[in-house]
Amino acid sequence: MTDDCIFCQIVAGEIPGRIVHETETTVAFLDANPLAPGHTLVVPKTHHETIGDMPADVARDVFAALHELVPRIESAVDADASTVGFNNGTAAGQEVPHVHGHVIPRFEGDGGGPIHVAAGSRPDLSDAELDDVADGIRASD
Repeated sequence: MTDDCIFCQIVAGEIPGRIVHETETTVAFLDANPLAPGHTLVVPKTHHETIGDMPADVARDVFAALHELVPRIESAVDADASTVGFNNGTAAGQEVPHVHGHVIPRFEGDGGGPIHVAAGSRPDLSDAELDDVADGIRASD
């Protein structure tokens, strides 16, 4: 736990949260500033700033919680679909430095766009550049 982390404080019960799901390693609670009814955050109970910082077993638990919760959240608010995502690092818009997955219920005509709009304009990459990126990802294994 990190004393100045709001999500750690929610996990510890030091500040209130509308908890909707809890396991040994994860907690899910309603976002205090929701983008839609049912907007839920899924966090590991242990403090990890980014996805890459989480141990593999904790990451599996976070994704298992998301897998279980998405249909339950959609059903609870009668959503047509949902957007599920992570802002991974400050450059990606992560505001709280504790890994958290968003489940944002979506509704026909809600004005929201696809997750692609979060990245801004698309780069114009050549086939060679795409090959270099793919090679770099494979090489970092």
